[in-house]
Amino acid sequence: MKTFTVAVVQYNCSEPDQKRNTEIGLQFVREAKDLGADMVLFPECWITAYAFPDIVETNLPSQEIEKHPEFKAWYEAAIDDNNKFLKSFQEAAKELSIGIVITAFTKGVKRPQNSAFVIDRNGEVLLKYSKVHTCDFSSERMLESGTEFKVCDFEGVRLGIMICYDREYPESARILMLKGAEIILVPNDCGTMEPRLQALSTRSYENMVGIAMANPPGENAGNSCAFSPIVWDKEGKAVDNTILRADRMTEGVFLAKFDLDELRDYRSHEMMGNTFRKVNAYEDLLVDKVSEPFRRSSYEI
Repeated sequence: MKTFTVAVVQYNCSEPDQKRNTEIGLQFVREAKDLGADMVLFPECWITAYAFPDIVETNLPSQEIEKHPEFKAWYEAAIDDNNKFLKSFQEAAKELSIGIVITAFTKGVKRPQNSAFVIDRNGEVLLKYSKVHTCDFSSERMLESGTEFKVCDFEGVRLGIMICYDREYPESARILMLKGAEIILVPNDCGTMEPRLQALSTRSYENMVGIAMANPPGENAGNSCAFSPIVWDKEGKAVDNTILRADRMTEGVFLAKFDLDELRDYRSHEMMGNTFRKVNAYEDLLVDKVSEPFRRSSYEI
């Protein structure tokens, strides 16, 4: 049996102390290695913390926000691809021979981006993904959105990444599936998890991909999870596709083990994913006009 084991980190790095967050993260990487994991998955914006300047609460127009000293300082704190703390995770991956998905605010063209790096066992960055579906109804309207969903090859396993709010849109997982993803890894940082767990289970089922999500703990948060695409057995009887579901409050590392032989066999003959789609009827999906009741002009900056 060929397996792929993801160590899902459920911990909250809430302070923008990059050195401290890196130290804590490297401890989890070592623990994951001791537990036999192939890959460590961190929550959203681990190195930098998911923290925004107070200016987000103002009504300044977009061009004025970018000139504000608080915004400039926040942008400067975002990491680049040569950041020493990112390099620390690359070095740990090579030393311990383990994959890592590490996250941070990174420098975009004019604003920070919300990004994840997939690092292989040799310490090389296989993929850098920046969140496409930024939460433009809240603080993330200050971010620069990514423009592309990406897939990489980790030792023969095709991995895709989507970050937090990306998973609310079925297009995210669908595009990753179409690009060849077998397993989708989801750095996350939010609450009210019950409907979001249901959505992730559905993303797994409808695309015939495995999914693992890492979320910080909290009274209304936690619930880091993993799902298999296998929702019925060989006799056609429904089965629970939950591989992992943590509780709300426990801090630590949770293991999600994917049976790749079983997953690939299921994908080879079942009828979801990209089997019988009728793409000629999907033209409306590419229309970018937003009409009522979905307009949210009060959040535009």
